Parts: sequence; C-alpha cells; structure tokens
Amino acid sequence: MDIVRINIEIAEYKAARHPTELVTIGLGSCVGICLYDPIARIGGLAHVMLPDSTQARLSNNKGKFVDTAVPALIAEMSKLGADRSRLVAKIVGGAEMFSFDNASDFMRIGKRNVEAVIAALKLEKIPLIAQDTGKNYGRSIRFCTINGQLYIKSIAHGEKIM
Repeated sequence: MDIVRINIEIAEYKAARHPTELVTIGLGSCVGICLYDPIARIGGLAHVMLPDSTQARLSNNKGKFVDTAVPALIAEMSKLGADRSRLVAKIVGGAEMFSFDNASDFMRIGKRNVEAVIAALKLEKIPLIAQDTGKNYGRSIRFCTINGQLYIKSIAHGEKIM
C-alpha cells in the first residue's frame, strides 16, 4: 500500500482518507491540530498561527486562526465521510520561541494559541487525547491516517510518537 504524503503549509488545513500522511514543519508558536475519525480512518491537520480571527484586520484565511480553522477542518473531514461524533484530537506546538522579561500575556502567542485550541475543541465537543505543547523549541509533525499515530520531531529533542 503506497502512502500518500500531503504537506500542510502555515495557515493551511487539509483532510484526507487513509493511507495518507499529513505533514507540517516548523511549528514554533503555531499549533498543529490533528483530528481523526478512527472508524472511517479520515484525518485532518491544521497549522494555525493565531488564536482569534476577530482580532485581525484581514481574517479571510480560515486556516490562519484557531476559531475559524477548527470548524473548517471538521467540515472538510465530514465531506470525506468522517463522523464528527467520533472525532478525537491531538495537538502539537504553541512554543514560546523568544523570551521577553516583561512580556504581557498578549505577547505569549504560543500559550494563547494552545488555550484557544483547547477551548475550540471543547466547544465542538471533540476530546483532546494527546498534546505536546509549550516549551521553547519548534517541532515538525507527521500524522498518519491509517492508525491515527502522530510522529513529532524536534532538533534538540529527537522524535516521539503519540
């Protein structure tokens, strides 16, 4: 069985049936949101940059913001046959790549992104079953639609599977 690999760029989201790997690189303060229907074996991945589209002047890119990417990704997965009642989530990223001594919470984009993702998943009633978030280093991920496994790679911290 040949596995198809689909790359998701920053501020994009895509859904796919098995056997596909959804890949995104360079998750710093951004968050990779992986949704999965284990029965239909349909997965989706969004690489979100910012927590809230209502705070932006230009908000027409649904993949850029947590509050618009999560519902858009669910819709894409549903078109492929995923059942939203079976969806589970795994999230990666939300690092604080730069440290500022007197930074307000507004400047902590990684932390705000993670909080927004958790809130969006709760609103959509999608259980968060695994996360690798925060810290101060970037990550790249491969999400496998065959079994829902998520491979996380970082330069200083090796590779792990969730």
